[in-house]
Amino acid sequence: MSPMFVPGPVDVAPEILAAQTLPMVPHRAKEFETVFQRCEAKLRQIFETQYRVFIMTNSGSGAQEASIRNLVKERVLCCVNGSFSDRWYKVALANGKQADKIEVPMGQAILPEMVEEAFKKQSYDTFVIVHNETSTGVENPVKEIAALIHQISPETLVCVDAVSSLAGAKIEMDAWGLDVLFTSSQKAFALPPGLAFCAVSDRGMARAAQVPNRGWYFDFVLLEKHRTKDSTPMTPAMSLINALDKQLDRMLGEGLEARIARHGGMAQRSQEWAAKMGWPLLAPEGYRSNTLTVICNPPEFDCSAFNKFMASRNIRLANGYGDLKGKTIRVAHMGEIMPADLEVLLAGIEEYMGQLK
Repeated sequence: MSPMFVPGPVDVAPEILAAQTLPMVPHRAKEFETVFQRCEAKLRQIFETQYRVFIMTNSGSGAQEASIRNLVKERVLCCVNGSFSDRWYKVALANGKQADKIEVPMGQAILPEMVEEAFKKQSYDTFVIVHNETSTGVENPVKEIAALIHQISPETLVCVDAVSSLAGAKIEMDAWGLDVLFTSSQKAFALPPGLAFCAVSDRGMARAAQVPNRGWYFDFVLLEKHRTKDSTPMTPAMSLINALDKQLDRMLGEGLEARIARHGGMAQRSQEWAAKMGWPLLAPEGYRSNTLTVICNPPEFDCSAFNKFMASRNIRLANGYGDLKGKTIRVAHMGEIMPADLEVLLAGIEEYMGQLK
C-alpha cells in the first residue's frame, strides 16, 4: 500500500478491497443476513457496548442527521469547535430543531465547565459533541463531559460523533454512559467510504419511539425492527459489508488495545517531531488527537507543492481544512498506517524544506 496521510478516505488493505468482489446474493438471502449479523456482533466489541450497532449506508453526516431526527424532542445543545461540529449544529437547524451552541475558536477544546454553565441557563433533552474534531486535531474530553451531564441533567441524551477516532482512540460507550456513538468506515476502520456505524442505547431507542417525524431512511425504530429480523429496511451496501466482515477480523486480530496504542504512538512521534522542527501544534496539550496531528506550518511550506514533490513515492499529505487551509497540515496516522510509514513522511517533509533553502 502507498500511505496516504489524509484523514479519510484512507488506505485500504488489498485483501479488504478484494472482499468487495465476492459474488452478489439477494440481500434478503440467509447467507447475507448471516454476514450482516456477524458484523454487528463484532462491531459491539469495537464500540464496547451491549447495545445495538446500526450498519448504515451513508456517511457519518447521515448519522449526525439520524441522531438529531430521532432523539431531539424540544431542544438540543451542540458543541462547536471546528468545521465538523459546526456541521452538526447546522444539521439540527436544517431539521427544524431548536438548537443552541457552545462555540470556541478552532484549535480549542470544549470543557466541562462550559457545558455546566450552558445547562444553568437552559434545559436540553439532547446534547451532541464531536469527540475528535477532524479539522483541528482537538480531542474533546467526552468521558468527563458525559459524567457531568449524567449528574446535572440525567434525562439528557448524550450523542457523540467519533467519525475520526473510534477504533483509533479509547472510547467506551457503555462505561461512559453514551446514548449514541457513531463513526464512518473510511477513517480509523480503514475501509472504503460509504458506511456509518451507529450504536444506540436503550434510552436512545425509547426516546426515538416518542419523537414524531423521524423520517424514514434514518428512523432508528425501523432500523431496529429490521436489525433483529434480517438486516436493514433498504438495500444495504453489500460489497462494503463483505469488506467490513474481513476488516473487523483484521482489527480484532491486531487487538483493539494494541490498535489504539499504535495510533497513540504515532501521535506522540508526530508531536515530538513538530516540536523539533519548531512548528507549533494547533491543539493544546492534553486535548490532542490520537489519530491525526494538526501542525501550524511556516508560510514557505506549500502542501500542494509538497504533494507534487512526494508524488514519485506515492505519499500524500492533507492540507488544513476550511479556514485553516494553507495555515496548517494534517498528519493523519490512522487505519493501517504504520510507524515506519510515518517516518518516511516526516523525512520527506524535512527533505522538502531543505530544498527550499
